[in-house]
Amino acid sequence: MANMSMTNSAGVMVGGAMMTPDKDIVDNAVNSSDHTTLVAAVKAADLVNTLKSNGPFTVFAPTNAAFEKLPAGTVNTLVMPENKAKLTTILTYHVVPGRLLAADLKDGQTLTTVEGETLTVHRSGNSVMLHDAKGGMATVTVANAVSKNGVTHVIDTVLMPTK
Repeated sequence: MANMSMTNSAGVMVGGAMMTPDKDIVDNAVNSSDHTTLVAAVKAADLVNTLKSNGPFTVFAPTNAAFEKLPAGTVNTLVMPENKAKLTTILTYHVVPGRLLAADLKDGQTLTTVEGETLTVHRSGNSVMLHDAKGGMATVTVANAVSKNGVTHVIDTVLMPTK
């Protein structure tokens, strides 16, 4: 997991901003220059209030670069009002109930997402990867950005459910 040296007791540096445990997941994410696409998608899906609630949640947060890996036009299509249900499905596939730090994620572990489908954890040393329902793989690049209502792990690929 890259950037682990940027972790300290005050928080974790993500996208040029310190993610701190006194803020909720959304308030931390909006400060990250690496997560502007994710923040816009969360707003378009009307998930802001959910992710500001007590939780706790574990969020696997794709970076802007992760969204750029999707086929051209995918993000613009997903944020259209008529595609809100599909966008919500994809975003809630990145959220797991509970607060799971990187140390809690074990090789071969199956995580049931808020969306209802599963992710499979793969570990190799300190590296954590997530295998999605469509065969894709995302790597955690920054772990353990703790918020008052959960924890965020930055990932390099958008995870896709089967639905």
